[in-house]
Amino acid sequence: MGTMAGSGTDADGRSEARRSGRHRGTPSRLSEQLAVTALLRALARLTALTFLVVAVLAQFPFWHPEVLFFLLLAVFTLLGEARSYLTHFGPFIGLVAVYDSFRAIADDLSGNVHVHEMINVDEWLFGGTLPTVWLQSHLWDGQVSWFDYYFYLLYILHFPMPAALALYLWRRRPALYRPFVASLVVLSFSAFITYAAFPAAPPWMASEQGDIAPVARIAGDVWASLGVHGYGSIYDRISPNPVAAIPSLHAAYPTLFLLFMGRCFGWRRVWWLAFYPISVWVGIVYFAEHYVIDFILGALYAAAAYAVTMLVFARLRRRRSRGSPAGATQPEAAAG
Repeated sequence: MGTMAGSGTDADGRSEARRSGRHRGTPSRLSEQLAVTALLRALARLTALTFLVVAVLAQFPFWHPEVLFFLLLAVFTLLGEARSYLTHFGPFIGLVAVYDSFRAIADDLSGNVHVHEMINVDEWLFGGTLPTVWLQSHLWDGQVSWFDYYFYLLYILHFPMPAALALYLWRRRPALYRPFVASLVVLSFSAFITYAAFPAAPPWMASEQGDIAPVARIAGDVWASLGVHGYGSIYDRISPNPVAAIPSLHAAYPTLFLLFMGRCFGWRRVWWLAFYPISVWVGIVYFAEHYVIDFILGALYAAAAYAVTMLVFARLRRRRSRGSPAGATQPEAAAG
């Protein structure tokens, strides 16, 4: 009996020792794992910070979707939210990048570039006067003025402004984030189909071909005034399809931006933001990048994409609410 008691005591002691050993080892392993995790996070943040510094010094074109994707990834890595960004916001930039790559091939799908149709419509709308020629005759004297910088700044915000709104909606108004992304995708790919079916020459191209009175490509002069020359190659990178003029997405995106801002805050609070799309509309005609009919159709495309998308999401909400238990809350219902 004594032997049995002794062996039982020894077994209990060994078992206790093993348990205490495991307990002593667990904090050590946890601390090692935490140290490795902290080191990896520190390296990721250092890499992100280095990328941002290089991007600023090298003057990366932030208006490109691919560059914008990595810039935002670097910012959210510094904030410790890289995973959330890649999961929720990354697909938005990815869709914009896919559209941007498609846009470059639209002019290869049809060899018939339309030139005179837009000229005829603009002249009909304005009693025989071409708005691009009229604006340049009154505003452009061969020297870059302050309003040229203003118009061009809004012009190059073509991709960053939708991304900024998407970022705001994702963080602050998540019920409107998916409708906005859907609207932007519908708008962009509807425009792509139109570009493929109806490639249209902008005013500056028509001027080079002698189809309208001579007009200046003022955007090139803006770049030259900043010490950057070779605008043609820069334009090819910004807008790889020179005959993607109808509809004007430079007019459509600001229109969609304004519609969703009105949805978010109410028109009484954001009516003044109409200066943004209106300024872009005037600027693209003045710069000889688009005709008036181009921006009219762009605004109509944006309004149609917004209306269709909001209608679809409203029906989806109603369908979900009918299938939900009585009294269940629907977050989307509070949108806008």
